[in-house]
Amino acid sequence: MEFSFTSQEIATIIGAGTARGATTETIRDIASLSTARPGDLSFLGNPKYKTEVPACAASIIILPLDYDGEPRPGQLYLHVANPSVALAKLCSRIERLLRPKPAPGIHPGALIAPTARIAASATIGPLCVIEDGASIGERAHLEAQVFVGARAAIGDDCLLMPGARVASECVLKNRVRLQIGAVIGSDGFGYEWLDGHHEKVPQIGRVLIEDDVEIGANTTIDRARFSQTVVGQGTKIDNLVQIAHNVIIGKHCLICSQTGISGSVTIEDYAILAGQVGVAGHLTIGRGAKITAQTGVNADVAPGATLKGSPANPYLLEQRINVLRQRLPELFQRVSRLEKKFPAEKTSANA
Repeated sequence: MEFSFTSQEIATIIGAGTARGATTETIRDIASLSTARPGDLSFLGNPKYKTEVPACAASIIILPLDYDGEPRPGQLYLHVANPSVALAKLCSRIERLLRPKPAPGIHPGALIAPTARIAASATIGPLCVIEDGASIGERAHLEAQVFVGARAAIGDDCLLMPGARVASECVLKNRVRLQIGAVIGSDGFGYEWLDGHHEKVPQIGRVLIEDDVEIGANTTIDRARFSQTVVGQGTKIDNLVQIAHNVIIGKHCLICSQTGISGSVTIEDYAILAGQVGVAGHLTIGRGAKITAQTGVNADVAPGATLKGSPANPYLLEQRINVLRQRLPELFQRVSRLEKKFPAEKTSANA
């Protein structure tokens, strides 16, 4: 990673509210508070690390507006409303510098069907395959080895990273990002038991990905058995997530790594599913619900609920159960002592 910014350039990019101190260093890297050195930029995005700021050696530290400490000599504090958002603005600028989008055009090593429609402003990388009737929108960027199946549609300003797969009939609307190896439109897992074997049920639906969705590396979204599997506008899906056939995900949801969502589940707008959540089929997770890590959901979830555990319980109840579970060895010892002390009662109870 090679870049350099002056302190004034960084202040302008992040929209710094106030500044304390000064530095003549050119910023060449970004580091955590505990590992930063002169020439680095760091930030305080989580109050948990506030105590690390005074000892931090970074030349520039991005801090919240209410941080009242003083910088070290040769160090600049830049105060903003949200340090994480400010850092994101800077990283966006760095990303454009380090990974500039190539000029529009089709790489000679790509394989394009004669009936495919590709916008003149699109960029098609090496070893891409675009099948009959597929369409690629304005300014879309397909990096190396992307596959787009027959009659699939890729909207404007989409970015498909190396090895992404969009199967036939599936639709990506505008500004969708597929990370490396994401698969859109794999067959749903559907079988019927017939004459002593599992008979495959054809999966003839599609996947619809709405605007501004991002889908992580090696995540798979199955096509519907019929009709469509849907991911709503603005939803963000992490790496290694499995979304089964006919799932409907609403707007602006967060689905974290290693979550598995069974078929015909509906997830309403603004829901959050943390890592390794499992959801049984044909359930509804209500608007704004929060499902914490490693929770197993086997019943409908009310809007706004927060669940934890497997099987899932309301969050505070599960916390109480966890506290009591730690006391089980002590409780068993107490019962054992009571049984020895009152053997008649033990005999009576056993009878």
